[in-house]
Amino acid sequence: MDPKLLEAAAERFREEGRLIRLPEGETIVFVGDTHGDREATEQVFDRFSLSEHVLVFLGDYLDRGPDSEGNLELLLEAKLAHPDRVFLLMGNHEGWLVSPFSPADFWHSLPPYLQQEYAEALAWLPFAAWHPKGLLALHGALPDVDEVDEIARIPLGSEDWRKMAWGDWADVPGYSAGDYFGRPTFGRDFFNEVMSRLGLRALVRSHQPHAPLYLFEGRCLTIFTSSAYGGGERSVALLRPGRPLRDARDLELISI
Repeated sequence: MDPKLLEAAAERFREEGRLIRLPEGETIVFVGDTHGDREATEQVFDRFSLSEHVLVFLGDYLDRGPDSEGNLELLLEAKLAHPDRVFLLMGNHEGWLVSPFSPADFWHSLPPYLQQEYAEALAWLPFAAWHPKGLLALHGALPDVDEVDEIARIPLGSEDWRKMAWGDWADVPGYSAGDYFGRPTFGRDFFNEVMSRLGLRALVRSHQPHAPLYLFEGRCLTIFTSSAYGGGERSVALLRPGRPLRDARDLELISI
């Protein structure tokens, strides 16, 4: 990949900040993990024209799939060409600078100097996207904050960042449901309390391939857009203007 592309993308991410505020009056398309599946990303761009849609990618663009570099290159080029129509959020696979992990075939394939270049550029990715209807989109679980605006000030590598990048959900009572191989898991009470505190109706996320499609009375939606998890359907979720949002079940699911 051209180093200038990485540098330009990093500068754009720095300008955006950690919290994206999504526009009203637009159809928003939420795209789950693509994990090296460039073909899936191409299908998203082919199907949802940027003149009529705003695309929000929920992180994990690297590793697992056959073409991590090509997938990331396509996404960064689209971001720079259409900065107000394409938004890329950080997943745990983009947090290599502060949280290396294994297996990580893309990262382990790079020489140390390239690892550092990629890691430093992707460390500027936004953490979450908020819509005025009461929807938050991110990669993993919710941060323990009092207001949505606080997400913009969460430090990379902090406990709240780890919740957003690495966090899983379990529909069990309580706040914490344990920590499995570095993936903190949170329960129903934590979800309900933070959603209420932030005035949210719906959470859209990815990250957790074995999670139910809907959790917590339909307020949490987990989607995937990569074929890297065994050939399941590649799905996206649409938030259309003019339609009420009561919970995540009001988003339109589409297979691509």
